[in-house]
Amino acid sequence: MDRRKIKLIISILKLAILLLVIVGIPVYIFTQYPDLLSKLKDVEAVDAYLERYKAKSILVYLGLQTLQVLVSVIPGQILQLAGGYVFNFGAGLLFSFIGLSLGTILTFFFARALGKDAMHVLMSEDRLNYFVEKLNSKRAYNIIFVIFLIPGIPKDLCCYAAGISEVKLKPFLIISIVGRTPGIIGSIAIGDCLYSGSYAGVIALGILGIILFILGIKYREKLIKKTDEIYNKWMSK
Repeated sequence: MDRRKIKLIISILKLAILLLVIVGIPVYIFTQYPDLLSKLKDVEAVDAYLERYKAKSILVYLGLQTLQVLVSVIPGQILQLAGGYVFNFGAGLLFSFIGLSLGTILTFFFARALGKDAMHVLMSEDRLNYFVEKLNSKRAYNIIFVIFLIPGIPKDLCCYAAGISEVKLKPFLIISIVGRTPGIIGSIAIGDCLYSGSYAGVIALGILGIILFILGIKYREKLIKKTDEIYNKWMSK
């Protein structure tokens, strides 16, 4: 068998594996657990769902957090809110960080193993090239920080793009977690406030989150520029 045929077979296998994950897992969830997403629609529903697993609820929560990074069928925001509601602030924060870190690592290596051609299934070639070009630039880590800092930006696509870029896992993981931290803290705190009945705290944190989101979108270029300055100053020491 010549190299072209081998390369074609490998490409087909990679594509099949990718489709198995991004299509197969959601299809499996919808067919085998048709009511799962309805049970994750709000924090109380998540609480009731996890309660069924008793001592294993932490492992189920970690699995859901990991899965939502990989295939995005699980509502990540609700899970983070539920982390504070179900486990309280400290434990919820810890479990969210662990789950999101595992999901980020898994997605990163999954994309790296399959390669760029397979990633075209997830996004257009232009969009993929745009992401990869940014991640291969000197400003890569600054851009990663801002992407993960601002809510609403597709972070899962960034994880996939990072896997096929020149970015290394360790700094990518650290920066992504640091960038996620304010949003995660806010979500976990809101969940904790909901459980304790502190609705004034929920409203205050919700308003603060909306304001920060708007400011982040409006001044994202300035944020990137500022992180550039900090990074360059740090590197020059």
